Amino acid sequence: MCRNGGDCMGKPIAGIQMYSLRDEAERDILSTIEQVAEMGYKAIESIGYFNAPPDQFKKRADELGLAIPSKLISLNFKTLAKLDKDFATDVEIAARLGVSYVSIPWVPMHEQPTIDDMYFLADVLIRCGEQTKAAGMKLALHNHDYELKLVEGRPAFDRLLELVPEELMVAELDLGWVFMAGYDPAEYLKKHQSRTPLVHIRDFKIGRKDTELGKGLVGIDKLLEVIEQMDVEYMFVEQEDFLTSSLDSAKANILYLKKLGYA
Repeated sequence: MCRNGGDCMGKPIAGIQMYSLRDEAERDILSTIEQVAEMGYKAIESIGYFNAPPDQFKKRADELGLAIPSKLISLNFKTLAKLDKDFATDVEIAARLGVSYVSIPWVPMHEQPTIDDMYFLADVLIRCGEQTKAAGMKLALHNHDYELKLVEGRPAFDRLLELVPEELMVAELDLGWVFMAGYDPAEYLKKHQSRTPLVHIRDFKIGRKDTELGKGLVGIDKLLEVIEQMDVEYMFVEQEDFLTSSLDSAKANILYLKKLGYA
């Protein structure tokens, strides 16, 4: 069932996760998002502001017509006593960007996670979800392959979605990592379609190395057709390994999406 009760049809807005351009962003974030806009991306997912104040970052993105629907915020699991306070500070800054979603990029996972681990993580995520909701945004949880390790026969990510109420947390499925975890990303998205407004799209080649969209094993072309039917609002390109440069890969990825009519 779709989140809006409709027919789930519609192409998502194509954006880029700024971690894909972290080397360029560290040099000059404002120049980097200018190049992102010139390439044809319509949205960015923020990981930080690098050398620009948040307000200046948002102002320039607005001028360029780049939406900032979400921001990644890593939780301070190393110092649990400070986790809530640190998160509250990050949420306050995210609110200044005008984002709709605050996404947790990862959660710690033991080699063999237990159901007690899930209850611990769910408690943390519920508190974060309540803080995010109070600030007028919604919490999202992003996955890698290790968040799909089995816990009593079911993926840990599924367990967390069950334990955290939907009104407090949605899913940001990284479909490339779903594939690398051994699942069919299209079927996994279908299973969680009513709770997945955001996705990451990435391709992998043999050896667990990122590659440009359409050059790997994930089957991005067919996956895009499914995404279009699943009520996804934004899809963010993400790539961490590059043949030549991060900018060249970002250009190749948006050209691939344009060729298929998704940008």
